[in-house]
Amino acid sequence: MAAGLAAGPSLAAAPETSLRPLARAPDFLVKTVPSLQELVAGARLGGATSVAVAHVASDQILEDYAGTLSLPPASVAKALTAAYALEALGPEHRFVTRLLATAEVSPDGILDGDLILAGGGDPTLDTDRMAELAAAMKAAGLREVRGRFLVWGGALPRLDGIDALQPDHVGYNPAISGLNLNFNRVHFEWRRAGADYSITMDGRSARYRPEVSMARMVVVARRAPIYTYRDTGGRDDWTVAKSALGNGGARWLPVRQPELYAGEVFQTMAGAQGTRLKAPELLETLPESTIEVARVESEDLPGILEDMLRYSTNITAEIVGLAASAARTGAVPESLAASAEAMNSWGREVLELERIAFVDHSGLGDASRISAVDMVHALVRLRARGTLKPILKEIPLEDETRTPLPDAGVEIRAKTGTLNFVSGLAGFQTLPDGTELAFAIFSADLGRRAALSEAERERPPGGRTWNGGAKRLQHALLRRWRAVYGPV
Repeated sequence: MAAGLAAGPSLAAAPETSLRPLARAPDFLVKTVPSLQELVAGARLGGATSVAVAHVASDQILEDYAGTLSLPPASVAKALTAAYALEALGPEHRFVTRLLATAEVSPDGILDGDLILAGGGDPTLDTDRMAELAAAMKAAGLREVRGRFLVWGGALPRLDGIDALQPDHVGYNPAISGLNLNFNRVHFEWRRAGADYSITMDGRSARYRPEVSMARMVVVARRAPIYTYRDTGGRDDWTVAKSALGNGGARWLPVRQPELYAGEVFQTMAGAQGTRLKAPELLETLPESTIEVARVESEDLPGILEDMLRYSTNITAEIVGLAASAARTGAVPESLAASAEAMNSWGREVLELERIAFVDHSGLGDASRISAVDMVHALVRLRARGTLKPILKEIPLEDETRTPLPDAGVEIRAKTGTLNFVSGLAGFQTLPDGTELAFAIFSADLGRRAALSEAERERPPGGRTWNGGAKRLQHALLRRWRAVYGPV
C-alpha cells in the first residue's frame, strides 16, 4: 500500500490498487505511464487518497485506488446536490419572492393593513431585484402602508449557519432562511479618517448600495481576535481589531438575521419609490388569507445551479438542497442534517449508492463522506439521466507545473472541492476518440486538519502547498487516463 495511505488503523482495511482489463493502449505504452500507486505515493500528501475511474458507456470501473474508502467530498458534494435539486424540483422551477397584503389596497393606493415580504427560498435574490420588487409594488398602485411591515422566511428552516466549526466572520458560512439577500452577506468597508476609521455596512449590489443598521461594526483597540460577533436580539453586532485594518479595505461578512436584513433593504428601496414603510418585524406564520401585491422570480433552476457549480456558492447549495428535500418529502426539513439524509436516501434508492453519508448539501462540513467508487457510479447513472454534465464547469487539463495544456485533446467537465487539507475533483473526461470516462479523486489529511487552531483555519500553515500538491495529483491522474484509455 502506498505511503499516502499509511495513516493509521482506521485505514488498514482500505483495498489495494485495483486495475481491471478493458480495451486500452498497448501494454508497452501503459508501462511508460506511472501507475495509480506511484502517482499517489509521489504526491506525498499524507492522510488518505481514494480514486476511481469508470467507462461511462458500461458503468464498469476501469481502475481504482482505495476506491471504496469514504472521505470528505468538500464542494464536490455540490454536484450531487445539483442533480438532486433538478430531479426533485424540475428544470422549470423558479423561486418566487412576494409582497402580500392583509387587506385590500384602496383605489387611492392605501393599505389599511400589514404588508408582508414573503420569501420563497430564492438563493439569488439581491438588492437589484429588491428594487424591481419595489417598482412593481408602485406599478400595482400601492402608495401608503398604514399597518406593519412584516418579513417572513418560513418557507425553509431558520439556521444560524452551515457549519458551526467555521470562524464567525467568514462570508461563506452565513445564516439561512426562506428569505435571503445578497447570499446573506453584508459589505463592510473601512477608510482611515485621521486617527480613527469611517465605517460603512451596506447591502450593495451592481446598482445600489443601501446602508443597513441591523449590522453594526465597532473598531476596538486590540491585537486579537480580529473579529468578534454577538447577536443582540435582532442586530448583528461586530467588533474588529484596529491593528488589523491598515489604511482601508473591505470584506463581506455573514448575515445572521437574514429576514431583517432583506426587510431593511426593501424598506430603503420602497422609500426610493415614494412608499414609506415601518421598520421590518419578523413574522412566524403567514396569515391564511392574503392578497398578492407584487412578485419577482429567480431565473430557472439550471441557470442557478450552473452558477452555483461555477462559483461554488455554499448558501445556494444548501438552499436548493433544502428546497429539494421539502419537495421530495412533502415537509420542510428541520435541519441541514435532516435534509442531507433525505438526499442520502435519494442516492441510495435512485442511484444505488452504498457509501453516501452527507451532513449538508455544500460539502462545507467535513463530516460528510462518500467513496470514489460511489461518486463515479453516481456520475455514470446521472449521465444516463442527462441531468448533470451540461451544467458542470469545463476545466483545462494541466501539466506538471499546473499550466493548462493548450492542445490536450480532451474535454473535462467536473466539480472541484477544497477544504483545509481536503481536496476533491469529480466529473467527466471525454477522450479524443469520444470515449467518455467518469472519475472521482478525493484526498484528505484529516489529522492535520483537526490539529488546526481556530485562528489558523482561515489561512492554515502549509495549506496552500498541500492543496497545490493535491491538484497536481488530480491532473497527473487525468493525464494517465488520457494516455491509457485514449486512442493510440
